[in-house]
Amino acid sequence: MNPIKCMVVDDEPVAQRILEGYLADLAEFELLAVCNNALEARAFLNEESVDLMFLDIEMPKLKGLDFIKILSEPPQVIITTAHREFALDSFELEVLDYLLKPISFDRFLKACLRYKKLFSPSGQETDSQSNRDPEFLYAKSNRKVAKIPIDDILYLEGMSNYVKVVCESQTFVVYNSITGMLKELPNYFLRIHKSYVANKNKVSFFSKDQVEIGEVQLPIGKTYQEDISEKM
Repeated sequence: MNPIKCMVVDDEPVAQRILEGYLADLAEFELLAVCNNALEARAFLNEESVDLMFLDIEMPKLKGLDFIKILSEPPQVIITTAHREFALDSFELEVLDYLLKPISFDRFLKACLRYKKLFSPSGQETDSQSNRDPEFLYAKSNRKVAKIPIDDILYLEGMSNYVKVVCESQTFVVYNSITGMLKELPNYFLRIHKSYVANKNKVSFFSKDQVEIGEVQLPIGKTYQEDISEKM
């Protein structure tokens, strides 16, 4: 398996050393560059491509979030910052994760394993921690970031630029797309229709053209019927 190419963009030498040390302990991840600011990082990306960027927000000359906006094809980004207040703006830019300094190794590892699960399907971890599904979904809802227990989600319903996340105890309306949400969820969430995703573990009955979750009946689109029958 090819190594996952990484770069660190941070103006703090201590933060640089910590991230370098953490990455050195992960054999699958290769650190290609450590940049002191976004302009250095931009020059590097003009010459080389990376898979994953660990990016600070508060830096001189060009802020981290502004840097993401000017990149035509940004790599996947994990924010590393001491500031909580930029979380919502960061997730609107579809960053992979948001790590608050001081960053513990276990939290750093969780973010890296999340990258592997979503973007490196050939990489297979063997220990129990890496095989574990994420416990929560973080999504923008009502001008806040909602922390949604994944096991409580019954189904998703797409609504233009929003998705209704129906859980056992409450419903969230989040700013995202069905496709975007699926990237964040374990593989037991199945696309059954252009507008619906069902939690397979919550389905009580299914037929060729619909599934039942509790008292709710959801349609199965014609293009999904064969695939859903196999996965059910």
